[in-house]
Amino acid sequence: MPGLLTVYHPSGHDESSALVQFSSDSNTPIVYSLHHGLKSPIAPRLSISWSRGNSLRVSVFRSPETTETVLDEVEVGGKVVELKLSGEYVDSEINDAARWRRIAYGSVSPFAHLQNKKNAMAALSELRHSAPYDVDWSKYVLEYSKEINSLLGSRGSSPTSLIEDPKTVLENVEEPSSLKAAWELLEIFYADKQSQAWIPEQLVDWLADYDSLFSEQVPSVHLRLVEFQAELINIQAVEDEPAYWQAISSALAVGWLDIVVKLLRLHGSYQLNQLGNRETENGLVEAVAVLISKMPRMRAHLPDGKLGECYYNKSDFIKAWEKWRAQITKLDCSAFWLQCSHNHTRENLKLLLQIMLGNTGTLSSATFHWVELYIAHFLYISPFTSGLESMHALAQKCMQLKPTSSPHKLMRLIIGILGENTEVVLAECSRSFGSWMIAHATELLTAGSIQAEILLKEERHNLGGVSIEESHRLVYAQVLSSHALTWQIAPIYLISCVKHGVGLLEILLYKQPVYHSQVLLKNIEICRLYDLDSVSANAMKIAGVHHWKHGRNGAGVFWLQQAGDEVRLNRIAQKLFDFVGKSISDESFEQWEGLIELLGSESRTAAGLEFLHKYRDFKKSLQQVQDGILTDAARKAGEALILLMKNPSTPQRFWLPLLYDSLKLLNWQGRPLLNVSQTNLLLNKLQELSVARLRPDFVEVGMPAGALSSVRVALATNLGRAILEE
Repeated sequence: MPGLLTVYHPSGHDESSALVQFSSDSNTPIVYSLHHGLKSPIAPRLSISWSRGNSLRVSVFRSPETTETVLDEVEVGGKVVELKLSGEYVDSEINDAARWRRIAYGSVSPFAHLQNKKNAMAALSELRHSAPYDVDWSKYVLEYSKEINSLLGSRGSSPTSLIEDPKTVLENVEEPSSLKAAWELLEIFYADKQSQAWIPEQLVDWLADYDSLFSEQVPSVHLRLVEFQAELINIQAVEDEPAYWQAISSALAVGWLDIVVKLLRLHGSYQLNQLGNRETENGLVEAVAVLISKMPRMRAHLPDGKLGECYYNKSDFIKAWEKWRAQITKLDCSAFWLQCSHNHTRENLKLLLQIMLGNTGTLSSATFHWVELYIAHFLYISPFTSGLESMHALAQKCMQLKPTSSPHKLMRLIIGILGENTEVVLAECSRSFGSWMIAHATELLTAGSIQAEILLKEERHNLGGVSIEESHRLVYAQVLSSHALTWQIAPIYLISCVKHGVGLLEILLYKQPVYHSQVLLKNIEICRLYDLDSVSANAMKIAGVHHWKHGRNGAGVFWLQQAGDEVRLNRIAQKLFDFVGKSISDESFEQWEGLIELLGSESRTAAGLEFLHKYRDFKKSLQQVQDGILTDAARKAGEALILLMKNPSTPQRFWLPLLYDSLKLLNWQGRPLLNVSQTNLLLNKLQELSVARLRPDFVEVGMPAGALSSVRVALATNLGRAILEE
């Protein structure tokens, strides 16, 4: 087996003694409840052992004193309970093992298809002497990313309003997962090459879907909206509530325009009984709502229900942006504000205009953490920011304005991506999202990035001569191999590892319990897919020997034949000869008939094996003579006996048993069945056998004491009758 794998650490430390990276940080211990179901008292005797996968098997033994209870309530022995321990997958938000297996199995097909395309393109580039990747490769990677993304669940709690209920701010959807959020980040920055010009707008949508994830550690705009929605039911005049305006300003700061417009139209001035008295106030609210809904967006399209006007061309976007900002400035200097008598409305609407005009202090007050402020800068201050270097500088500035004591794992991942630090991205993916993430995300990281490809695919001595990409795939394959329900998909990842993949795949296949027929068939199928004929043959040999040793002789011979194991088949054939030679007159010979048939009448595994088939036919004809007392059957049995005795493949140790079984034929009551020449042949054979018994290497057959004398007398009698007959 290849040497131990090592895990590449960004700090340069060589963790050569560990196969999977282990964090020594002390965490709060987890307490698991053990539900054993036994009645008290329970003896303090436990047996603990590891089970398959990530399970701990605990055997609880009952106290012997409980034997005095009523017989109906007595429980004999104890209970064996399996505990499923945490840590099998790093992302604690997806703690359902069945769901993880669905993700693991679902990601196999996209991964395998991408590897096939990569190999095909590499082979084609060798023929054309061109670069290994062309313009179509980014399209393949994006398709792969979309398929993987679809496995991770639906999108997060997107702030999409419901038209049916005017007081419902956020739609209740499935809680998002950090794993899906992280994968979408990688897709935005690495896989989706066609939308590179619209990365800021993609980040706006991303935050709309996953801002709720940050609520676990820090306050967020999503959390503020959720809290306001809970209070909204009991509010009569929303425009008088500070929480109402705070929710609007926060939603506007991060670009959730549909939420803002919906909340603005909950304003009391829209009520029918207020239209005549609050026309100016209502007009100002509507003007702000219209400006918000007409906000220019530099993007290809908007999802259904989202507000704004899309501009694909940058020059058109700049013109629309300047015109929109001019309209905001004009409204901000309007004289209608003096006519608005409602102070809360006037002040907070002016605050919304300042957000749209890009007032840094206002944006900072409306947001909670630096990622939200970062998005707000893209929307209202620096909409033309492009390039990872500029985006990273802006992120650093926002982090200074909105520092967090304990940054979320998604925040750390964003910084690594913006800093173009592939090592940090790898470390965060591995630490926060586990081996599945890092094994699949490397395809995105290397898409079109020569630097990342060199980093991930360069062979490293501190990793046992393998690359970072291959080492992570080997680690993930080991995780899959450790579970009985996922080992079948580990070969897909092992075979993609050029250095040690095939060797570890052979070890994995040898470790499978091939004496189970379904596992063996799966093993053979995998070997056929990857041209591992020797492994397949050895697995069938192991299965054949196992079945033979456990009394399943037919299955043993079948698998040995499939493996082409001539040596063991010869031994089995010899064993058949030995058994038949010792118990040829025993009825237990019937149990060997199927095995003889399975070995074949023209088997090349043992010379003279056709004798056993002829002997089987002779026994059948002899049985008919004993049962039916038919002269024709007796004559045929006599002819079969002569053919067997003439055949040079009939071993000498079978002569006496054959003649002893044929005493009924030799002592036939009617005319003799054997003529003089045939009887002399048998007498000569009997004489040769008598001489052979004097040799020291002769193997004595277990026959009755007077068998030889009985056969000699019968032959002599038959000879005399045959002479008289002739």
